[in-house]
Formats: sequence, structure tokens, C-alpha cells
Amino acid sequence: MKTLLTQFFRDEQGQDLIEYTLLLAFVCLASAALFISAGGSVSGIWTATNSRLDVANTSAS
Repeated sequence: MKTLLTQFFRDEQGQDLIEYTLLLAFVCLASAALFISAGGSVSGIWTATNSRLDVANTSAS
């Protein structure tokens, strides 16, 4: 039983999977923070474009 526990604690076979999972989680969080902060800029651009299209539509009519 002692040998089994010793082998279990020394086994590093799943270590890479955990490291890659943590790296992927960090990339996802960084991407989410980037998209949240860029949301206001995209909204402003969309609003400006929409208002200019409304003005052009009114002028053309």
C-alpha cells in the first residue's frame, strides 16, 4: 500500500494537461477582458454609422 501511494504522488503524467488547461483559461479570461473593454468603442462606432446613414437616407428622400 505504501508503494502504491508513493507511486501515486510521484506520478507526473497528468501535469501537462493541467498546465495547458490553466494556460487556456488565462487566454480565455484575457480575451474576455479585451472584448468587454472594446465593447464601448464598437458601440460608439455603430451609433455614429447609424446616425450618418439616417441623415443620408433623409437627404436622399
